[in-house]
Amino acid sequence: MAAPVRLLVVCLGNICRSPMGEGVLRARIEASPLRGRVLVDSAGTGDWHVGQPPDHRAIATAARHGVDIGHLRARQFRRLDAETFDWLLCADRDNLADVRARIDPALHQRATLLLEWSGVGEGDEVPDPYTGGTHEFEHSWSLLERAADGVVARLLASQGQWR
Repeated sequence: MAAPVRLLVVCLGNICRSPMGEGVLRARIEASPLRGRVLVDSAGTGDWHVGQPPDHRAIATAARHGVDIGHLRARQFRRLDAETFDWLLCADRDNLADVRARIDPALHQRATLLLEWSGVGEGDEVPDPYTGGTHEFEHSWSLLERAADGVVARLLASQGQWR
């Protein structure tokens, strides 16, 4: 069996978008033929929340959709992540620019926008819900759900390349 595909979801603080993205991606992958063949993690470009659980609103949003992310803990993106993960799936353009600024230019092709890579929309971003309320978290969640479905479809379509 081939090595698993490794995906890293990246946002700013790793307490809202990226842990929600990690949670929904894991749930979709576990419910698909990709189970056990894809590893998912998340990180933030900033270090403010390292070691902390996701924002309570992110935990509540995920829980409303049947996904538990309360056990996750924030960590900061590291240069080594670009060598460890096959894809660095960034929530927005600022995250993408920060990631690319920290990694070897030869690995820039591994860093991309999550929504674009998943087929949701070219150049589209997951807005940061941190300063908002339930509506903003639900909006981000809905985009992350669509992205997760797109990621699963993309990986299933290309699985012959990594068998």
